[in-house]
Amino acid sequence: MDWLVAAALFLVNEILSVPAFLIGIITAVGLLALRRSAGLVIGGALKATLGFLLIGAGATLVVASLDPLGVMIQGATGAHGVIPTNEAIVGIAQELHGAQVAWLMILGFAVSLVLARLTPLRYVFLTGHHILFMATLLTIVLATAGYSGTVTVLVGGALLGILMVSLPALAHPWTRRITGDDSIAIGHFGTAGYVAAGAAGRLVGGRRSRSTEELRLPESLRFLRDSMVATALSMVLMYVVIAAIYVAREGETAYEAFDGGAENLGNFMMQAVTQGLQFGIAVAVILFGVRTILGEIVPAFQGIAARLVPGAIPALDAPIVFPYAQNAVLVGFISSFVGGLLGLAALSLWLNPALGLALILPGLVPHFFTGGAAGVYGNATGGRRGAVAGGFVNGLLITFLPAGLLLVLGDLAEANTTFGDTDFGWFGILIGYGASIGSWGGLIAVGALGLLVLASAILVQKKVVDAGWDPSPHRPAPARAGAIETDSPAPADAVGRHPRISPPRGAPAPPPRP
Repeated sequence: MDWLVAAALFLVNEILSVPAFLIGIITAVGLLALRRSAGLVIGGALKATLGFLLIGAGATLVVASLDPLGVMIQGATGAHGVIPTNEAIVGIAQELHGAQVAWLMILGFAVSLVLARLTPLRYVFLTGHHILFMATLLTIVLATAGYSGTVTVLVGGALLGILMVSLPALAHPWTRRITGDDSIAIGHFGTAGYVAAGAAGRLVGGRRSRSTEELRLPESLRFLRDSMVATALSMVLMYVVIAAIYVAREGETAYEAFDGGAENLGNFMMQAVTQGLQFGIAVAVILFGVRTILGEIVPAFQGIAARLVPGAIPALDAPIVFPYAQNAVLVGFISSFVGGLLGLAALSLWLNPALGLALILPGLVPHFFTGGAAGVYGNATGGRRGAVAGGFVNGLLITFLPAGLLLVLGDLAEANTTFGDTDFGWFGILIGYGASIGSWGGLIAVGALGLLVLASAILVQKKVVDAGWDPSPHRPAPARAGAIETDSPAPADAVGRHPRISPPRGAPAPPPRP
């Protein structure tokens, strides 16, 4: 049996948990189903893989730029507590439950494909690392409740498969508001934050709140219309201000915020400027990677839809929505971070003394990726005010939910880290308390919760998504940042229509398709 465990671990850790490989395989399968030539299949798969590697490279640059900023924020505010980091908690859990996580993930992916085939939820979840994260969370929670390895894998795999097809459906009316069609869905376990952001945008937006992408600037400030420039400049200002506060409080000790330290005050401040500029580069790399992957995965899914899951819609990682409203990404990030700081204040002054909840420090990486996406969702339904409100609501959610999740993680609650995104929080808390009933009662409670999520998603798909409900009908369609270039026809949706990918404003209309 050892070789079976080793094979499962290899499949999960070296292939399925690496989004680039998973996307490349799926793209190749789709192109083969379309009967493309070997050259086009290989080229498309490699291009899709490279697109995701570009996203990963950009994400690495983001993390490298945000790490010293996080150190400086903690030093400037004096706050100490738990920093939610998915990768850290998963790494710790792998040492305890590695084999169970592997089998649960494989079973969950298989269940999701079966559900996508047999139910109206035609979503194929392709964010491999988030599948691994949720598989790890479910393993921890069910194992902590005392269930055997076999029960944990079977029950957890079923729950994982349900989430992978249900959550994209629950968010799809809001996602379609962003993209304008059914070509892609959101496949990221921050869905609750994005839905809340879209709802908040609808609530505060109104007709007069213009899109973040329609900023009217004087001629001298026209350079800020370039999203890379605007992002870099904003981050430089943030870095310099926080660095100044930190050095005023800690003196030369603050120089250690950067690897290797800094030689003097001037060098320290210029390193802050450099890190802000590198953040702008990182965001540009991510956006280019997103456009590259979309250009391959969207047409490849025509083959997936025709062969494996008719009408399949790829559910992809959060940065997939970034190109649709690039200014909203920055607005959402900053607003989410502010929400995290206010949430930390509430935990410190009220919830920690009253309920014993841990202090959750605002990690800049989750606030950037989920907050940026929340800003896009909020902007789509409520313009600039919506982007601010959406990011802020997301910031509160990814502060309070991880604090509650720690209560059901057993011994791993002492690991000084936890899962960061919203769906890990609300689902983990509900599963944890349901499973804590123990024995058959716990399994019934957990199963009922999974069936409730699935039934809710099917109802939303039939009554809301398929009915074409627009969450913000009073607003014009949001301006979009650019087109997705592809040499292949767009995939047909579930009823055979071909979704339209909008060109950037001012671009000439494409010639009619013969």
